[in-house]
Amino acid sequence: MHDNNTFIKESDRDTLKNFEADVLNGLRSTPKRLSPKYFYDHKGTALFRELMDLPEYYLTDCELDIFKNKTQELAQAITAGNAPFDLIELGVGDGFKSKYLLQHLSVGHAGFRYMPIDISGPILGFLQDSLRLELPHLEVRGLVGDYFEMLPPALAASNHRKVVLFLGSNIGNMERDDCLDFCRNLRGHLSTGDMALIGFDLKKNPKTVLGAYNDGQGITARFNLNLLLRINRELAANFDLDRFEHYPMYDPITGSCRSFLVSLVDQKVQIGERSIGFGKDEVIHMEISQKYDPEEIRDLAEKTGFETVGMVTDSRGWFVDALWKIKE
Repeated sequence: MHDNNTFIKESDRDTLKNFEADVLNGLRSTPKRLSPKYFYDHKGTALFRELMDLPEYYLTDCELDIFKNKTQELAQAITAGNAPFDLIELGVGDGFKSKYLLQHLSVGHAGFRYMPIDISGPILGFLQDSLRLELPHLEVRGLVGDYFEMLPPALAASNHRKVVLFLGSNIGNMERDDCLDFCRNLRGHLSTGDMALIGFDLKKNPKTVLGAYNDGQGITARFNLNLLLRINRELAANFDLDRFEHYPMYDPITGSCRSFLVSLVDQKVQIGERSIGFGKDEVIHMEISQKYDPEEIRDLAEKTGFETVGMVTDSRGWFVDALWKIKE
């Protein structure tokens, strides 16, 4: 039997080296920061699944509503006729939302290949195994690594038109300047006729937004603290989690929701042979989840070389998957 699944990845040594460099650079910065892309080890992924099941964490249900109930609208927009195309997904995770679209496309449009990119090899391997069972005729080529390290080999795989998925409000995990750089970089990799489908969390009642990042069960706090455990395990560090506390905040004017870990005491932490000092009440910036309004999304597209050709919202109007194409 022909195996439609292939798998490309960075070496484990390079992945660990990049992790160490990002952690040390982030904790030497002012203010200190850690990248949320490293949240998703095995335990972090399990905690995030728990978080997605909470009623206050609305984001997953909103985008799932789009992919379950407006699949036809999404499919019609991205297929643009019957020409073959490559569907490239950045930061795929377990891909459970994407599967609705993949199933629909597999039935109605056979001429595409799915190329998921994720920094986590185990998560990507699990996705490919599940797709092999659920959609055995789908050609899948997984790539493990950072978005823009793996995007060139994904783009070079064929001369077909490209459709890039960037879902789950992943774009919200960037500061506004970083978001502009990201979108310009993405545009620079794409060609006329290519498209992007990007998920944006919309501005809404501030209590609704903050509740998604400050759940009563403390799962979000454990999710953030788990990154310190990962650093302990993989980089021979000695973070004491009892000496840090999770603190979230939301600014409804700017649309910025941020999570921090606060050092409760003056302390020094060893990371391998290096020592990092923390003052009492000093914070580590863990993540931003930026919220947008529709006009800001159109403006972002315009500034970065795209044009907005569709905005598909969930039934409550809380989340949008924006369809962009290369501006000619």
